[in-house]
Amino acid sequence: MSRLVLVLGDQLSESLSALQEADKSSDIVVMAEVADEASYVQHHPKKIALIFAAMRKFAARLREDGWEVRYTALDDSENTGSIPGELMRRADQTGAKEVLATQPGEFRLIALLDENSLPVRQLRDSRFLTDLDWFEDWAEGRKSLRMEYFYREMRKQTGFLMEDGEPAGGKWNFDHDNRKPAPDEVDFGGPMEFTPDETVEEVLELVEARFGNSFGELRPFWFATDQGQARRALTHFVKHALPRFGDFQDAMMGREKFLYHAVISGYMNIGLLDPREVCEAVEEAWRAGDAPINAAEGFIRQVIGWREYMRAIYFREGPDYPRRNALNHQRKLPPLYWGAETKMRCLSKAVEETREEAYAHHIQRLMVTGNFALLAGIDPAEVEEWYLRVYFDAFEWVTAPNTVGMSQFADGGVIASKPYVSSGNYIDKMSDYCGDCAYSVKKKTGEGACPFNLLYWHFMDRHRERFAKNPRMAQMYATWDRMKDDRKETVLREAEDFLDRMSKEEVV
Repeated sequence: MSRLVLVLGDQLSESLSALQEADKSSDIVVMAEVADEASYVQHHPKKIALIFAAMRKFAARLREDGWEVRYTALDDSENTGSIPGELMRRADQTGAKEVLATQPGEFRLIALLDENSLPVRQLRDSRFLTDLDWFEDWAEGRKSLRMEYFYREMRKQTGFLMEDGEPAGGKWNFDHDNRKPAPDEVDFGGPMEFTPDETVEEVLELVEARFGNSFGELRPFWFATDQGQARRALTHFVKHALPRFGDFQDAMMGREKFLYHAVISGYMNIGLLDPREVCEAVEEAWRAGDAPINAAEGFIRQVIGWREYMRAIYFREGPDYPRRNALNHQRKLPPLYWGAETKMRCLSKAVEETREEAYAHHIQRLMVTGNFALLAGIDPAEVEEWYLRVYFDAFEWVTAPNTVGMSQFADGGVIASKPYVSSGNYIDKMSDYCGDCAYSVKKKTGEGACPFNLLYWHFMDRHRERFAKNPRMAQMYATWDRMKDDRKETVLREAEDFLDRMSKEEVV
């Protein structure tokens, strides 16, 4: 009796556990572009196009390898519009009584498969380096689940950047060397771009017709859409950008969208690149003397540290995690996140690049769009959904912990020991945004004062009861306490005025 083998749009890897478990001679692969998955949030059109094009190419590759593949395009007249519907339709056609599936990366989809009327056997997702049961054992009994200690364990387990059981270079972390401000110029032309072929062009036309009103620009479309292209993009980054990646990974520039970033996270997240092969390529460059250790370590930490840790936290914390709101922030996400006019150049540039490329690098997400949302008291569920909608690498297993946990402190400290908040000084130090801004980062109050300066102290004041005893924040509260009362009153009044105008959707 044949079985159905479900392959989702973010599982495009031949090493997928469901494919490894299946029998090519009798089992049937099911893949489907369905409306439910394309519209449960209003995704950026570039993200939809990337996934659909990569799915079509992966299905063709499986067929060439001898698999029978039943593929449903979005505009197929018989498309049921959902994953369970497509499984039932294919079961009726083939007589299959069981489905093999690799566990999805979102609780929403796991529940859908659990509730499916056709039995679904969900297998461990072996494309990640961390076994979730192992993480549970590692986390058990710890007072805090800090990523740094998890990362060190991952280094030991994988052997990356290890020498005789010790960290290469004598340190686990070279982050101190990776905080250089924006350079005068960038001598990297950006990630490798690919001209759409016939398959991609068909998808682009479909996405234009069906999702033309979504936030984001579909064209020009340049993403890799198959494993070969993704590996070329990785090689291009390692050769041309990795040597300076570490130095400037936290920098931001108004005229440079990508600086020295790889822009391959989306390829890993849908299965076109394996995290181990990515880290091996980076480590090989370091061992060959083609990249400094601070660059190699900083990059590998993002992959085997943050990426693996965030996924493990998501599954450990459970289905309610994306809706946590420890700080009780209730303000609505303002229109400026959707491209409405704002005088804040840092936010304007981050949103503009997001709209154009479905991408912004991690510091833009954390310290510009995320920092502002946290300071302004925006509902973290709305912030999380925004990240899920607008980025090409966004899936709930990664957006929820990065947003709810790290960016918005809405999990109450599961991930971060303190909120990631800053005044305008940090953005001024790490970017060239402030020089051409309508606001003055040097002004703390009065006409033209940087909103980040006002909102920083407003945040600290309204959450004093929670954070005053946090040792990492004590110095800032001491600074606030030394201010004269009339200065404090001015700061809080002007911050309230700014928030009021923003809530009324005035240009701020």
